[in-house]
Amino acid sequence: MRDREAFSALLEDSAEDLYENAPCGYLSTLPDGHIAKVNGTLLRWLGYEREQLVGRRRFADLLSVGGKLYHETHFAPLLRMQGEVGGVALEMVAADGTRLPVLVNSTVRMSGDGEPLLIRTTVFDASDRRAYERELLRARQEAERERDQIQRLATTLQRTLLPPVLPAVPGVETATHYHHASPFEVGGDFYDLFPLADGRWGLFLGDVCGKGANAAAVTSLTRYTLRSAAVYDPDPVAVLTNLNAVLNQEAATGFCTVAFGVLTVEPDRCTLTLAAGGHPPGLLLRADGTVEYVELPGGQLIGILPDAHIATTTLHLTPGDTFVLYTDGLVEARTGSDTRYSEEELLDFAATLPPVSAAGAVDALVGLLDRFGSGVEDDAAVLAIGVPAGLSGAGVTRAAAGP
Repeated sequence: MRDREAFSALLEDSAEDLYENAPCGYLSTLPDGHIAKVNGTLLRWLGYEREQLVGRRRFADLLSVGGKLYHETHFAPLLRMQGEVGGVALEMVAADGTRLPVLVNSTVRMSGDGEPLLIRTTVFDASDRRAYERELLRARQEAERERDQIQRLATTLQRTLLPPVLPAVPGVETATHYHHASPFEVGGDFYDLFPLADGRWGLFLGDVCGKGANAAAVTSLTRYTLRSAAVYDPDPVAVLTNLNAVLNQEAATGFCTVAFGVLTVEPDRCTLTLAAGGHPPGLLLRADGTVEYVELPGGQLIGILPDAHIATTTLHLTPGDTFVLYTDGLVEARTGSDTRYSEEELLDFAATLPPVSAAGAVDALVGLLDRFGSGVEDDAAVLAIGVPAGLSGAGVTRAAAGP
């Protein structure tokens, strides 16, 4: 008998000790919010004596100003409607004015006839959690700053690899567009248009393999080599042969697809002589509304083989004709889980367009890229050359040449 009494007393003592020294705070309040009971843990956290709180203060009195507002407008109404509220983050104010971030769970104890008797509240110290959240927020803000910095760096570097504006060519309309597949990576697409010493104009458009710093380095080398080679001998075959030799000097340099042309502006037409290496065909939009591809001989990538075979195509543009060069980011856009846009579909799309200027052709292709959205996984560059409308007619002749 005595053992049972001792064991019962021990249980009662243990229960009371567990309440008083629990790893969380406990308090019970009357329906009007006044504190009826509070455990030692919460008193130690807040630095109060029991008699300072019990019967004298309400639970809401221990909250910060923002916490009091939230308690009155959200916490208390929800508690009345639901009978319990859990996981609410609040701040309690200690006796010395310091703030303690807490997580609060409250349950209403009801009488037999459904009237509220007490509100039992469990309080968890959320200081570590708040510190973790602050550190997480700091890390996120730092990551966003680094992300913005990378984006600005990539954008700035990309700008240095492209001409800010194309020069005006008398008697010819030109237009360009560069679509960035990712704002955080430097792409390898490039284009340029520049005057030659004899009154003609040089132009090129291409795509270096890869992305990032290495692609940017190869793009810069390629653009410099193309312009420099054109100064000594603007013949398209000679220019691309020179570029192929430069890219082959070091195996790790890289390779590219490229089309290089020389534009001659005449009173009644323009003549464009092109050479290419591994580049998609050009798109010719005639003044009468018909369209066709202009194949660019030279299927070998520039920078792969030391003796790449390079050929030329000569294209005559008369008033109303527009010729478009583009990189493969346009014709390899993903249109489905297993399908990509094709050159055949691009030709069908161009056939739906009315006769357009260079700017009109580029605007139409920009709209096409926008329609693909995230399906455009690679950068895409477009360069269009058009002769203002007037007369009609166009012709294409081809002449093969060796390196």
